[in-house]
This record gives sequence, C-alpha cells and structure tokens, in this order.
Amino acid sequence: MPSLLQRWFGRADQREVKDSRAGPLIAFYDQGRPRWTPRDYAALAREGYQKNAVAFRCVRLVAESVASAPMLLFDGRRELDEHPFLALMSAPNPRDGGASFLEAIASYLLVAGNAYIESVLVDGEPRELYALRPDRMRVVPGVGGWADAYDYTVEASTVRFRQDRAPVPSILHLNFFHPLDDHYGLAPMEAAASALDIHNAAGQWNKALLDNAARPSGALVYAAGDHAHLSDAQFARLKAELEENFQGAVNAGRPLLLEGGLDWKPLSLSPKDMDFIEAKAAAAREIALAFGVPPMLIGLPGDATYANYQEANRAFWRQTVTPLALRIARALLQWLKPAWPDARNLRAEIDLDQIPALSEERKALWDRVLSAGEVLSEDERRSALGYGARASAASDG
Repeated sequence: MPSLLQRWFGRADQREVKDSRAGPLIAFYDQGRPRWTPRDYAALAREGYQKNAVAFRCVRLVAESVASAPMLLFDGRRELDEHPFLALMSAPNPRDGGASFLEAIASYLLVAGNAYIESVLVDGEPRELYALRPDRMRVVPGVGGWADAYDYTVEASTVRFRQDRAPVPSILHLNFFHPLDDHYGLAPMEAAASALDIHNAAGQWNKALLDNAARPSGALVYAAGDHAHLSDAQFARLKAELEENFQGAVNAGRPLLLEGGLDWKPLSLSPKDMDFIEAKAAAAREIALAFGVPPMLIGLPGDATYANYQEANRAFWRQTVTPLALRIARALLQWLKPAWPDARNLRAEIDLDQIPALSEERKALWDRVLSAGEVLSEDERRSALGYGARASAASDG
C-alpha cells in the first residue's frame, strides 16, 4: 500500500523507481515554488568584494589561480589531446576565453556560494557555455524535492530553464556545502561577514579620524565665569574656524590657538588604547582564513604559520586551489558526458607537474619513484606518476 506522501504526490509505484526517500519531504513544503537565495548577495558583493581590499584580493587570488590550473582529460589511463570537452574549456563562448570563464565560476562560488552554468546545444551537442549571475537565479523544486527547473530573472523578464532536456540538462548548479539549506550553498564571503564588518568599520573609523585632523576628538570648555556663556554668534564663529582651519588631512598637526576662557579637553581613547591596529589585522587574517588563503600571500602582518612564502604558496595550491579546480572541472565533465556516447570512462585531472608552486614537491615524488627501479616495474612507476602503461605494453596485453 502506498504511503501517505506517495498518495499525495502520485508515487504509488515507488518500489519501481530509484529515488531519494527524503526528497518528497523536501518537496512537501516548497514543490514548484521558486526559492530565492536566502541571503543578500548584493550586500555581500558590495561590502565584501567591492569595499574590502582583503576580501577582494582573496577572491581574485583564488579565482585567477583556479583559472590558470592546467586541465588534463583522460580516457581510462590514456591522456587525450583533443576532445570536444577540451575545446569547450578553451573557448566556452564567443565572449569569454577559458580562463575568464573559469575565473567567473570560481568568483561566484566564493562570493555567493553558488555558480550556475548554462549550456547551449546544437544538434544535441553542447557548443557554448555561459556563467550566469547567482543573484538572478532561483531554484524551482519538483516532486522529488530537487530542482526541476531554474528561473533566471532580469528586471521584469524571466526565463525558465527546465532540467528535463536531453541529453544535457540546461543548467549546472555548483554550490558549496550548506548545513541548513537543501538547495543553496554557503559562501566563504558569508562565513567571513563578521570579520568583514570589523575590518570595514575600522577603515571607516580611520577615514573619519583623518577627516577630523587625524587626532581623537575632544571638547572646548568655556570657563570665563560661573554664569558666562558663549553667544550664538561666538559659538558659530568658533565652530566654523575649527572646521575650516583644523579639520582634514591637510591641517593635521596644526596648533590650536585658544582665546581666554577656552580649554581643550580630549575625550576619546587613542588607537593604542583601543588596540585598533591589532583588531583590524586580526579581522584581515580571519577573512583570509575563510577563503583558504595564507595571510602571508597577501602581505598581512603578524602571521607566522608558514616558515616562508614558498611554503605558504605550496599550501595554498595544495589545500585551496587544486581541490576547487578539480571540483569545477569534474562537475562540468559529469554534466556534459551524456552528449558524447564514448565519454563513459572520461575523467578530468589537474596537471600538477605544470604548477610552479608545486615543483619541489613533484620533483621529490619523481626522484622517489624513479629511484625505486628495483622494486617497481616501469608501468608501476608510470602509474605512480599519473601516467598509463606504455602503448606497446598495453597492445601486447
């Protein structure tokens, strides 16, 4: 007998269909209703990418490195020099080259936690790929609880991309893991939001300090007599003179001449008392940590995690760039595979031997493998280095 959920959704033949048992529960509350990204993407992009130099540099450094990672395509153990997938990756559309296309995908993932790629088919084969803005896209869940379609909205116009198109679905949705959302990813920019607020507020405080004579504010105390007060005209003149002659960076350090009865009383704490500089530096390091960028690579002071720049750069490529580049490449290949009948055994890899930051690490691996000639056969050594068996040996087998 079908369950209650199966009767609601018309899935009496559940035993004959491979599907998630939890999917209908997700669909129960949002089936067919487009769900907007639950964060303010514009605010994250504006306050993080546009206004914060540390976040901007982290996103650019990761995205540019991902775009520059050399991609390899294998059919089993055999490396392919030519394939439609490689052609698409080098020239995805008339407007973008391969590097700018991958850079946009990585940047969207870092800022929004989501990236959307549209495929254009000609005679059933993908010929163009486009990276779409995440803030304009919304998921339309279906009966199974997962995306049946995507709505892309620009001003008052909306285009619906259905996912039942053969052989390749219209949209590839890449997203980072989010522990509290079924459809949208968690962006590193959002995880760093508190540190971004602190860093931006510190910058604004520093700017206001410069605008106000680069010194803490205080008060002019008039003590001419117990019942004496400045007239409105005297107060206005004194205020105008202070703003004109003693505020702004050009007037920094200019001596203040006080008339009889006026006394200057500093009110604010100094930057040293507030530990202002260290708080800003700590926030900057936390932002870099959220993006997986060693602070040393972007010139942040006070970081002694790595012994030198080369070690930090090697860790950056090994722990941040290579996993993200592999994830994007393999997701793209898995998405496009149905368009090519002979693509079953295709797999994408990153050519670690062509990454300068990993040259010492790869050299040590080559030395260890090549020196093990008495223990490993030639094909075993080739396999350890990421190569297949020799063509002659493969044909003999």
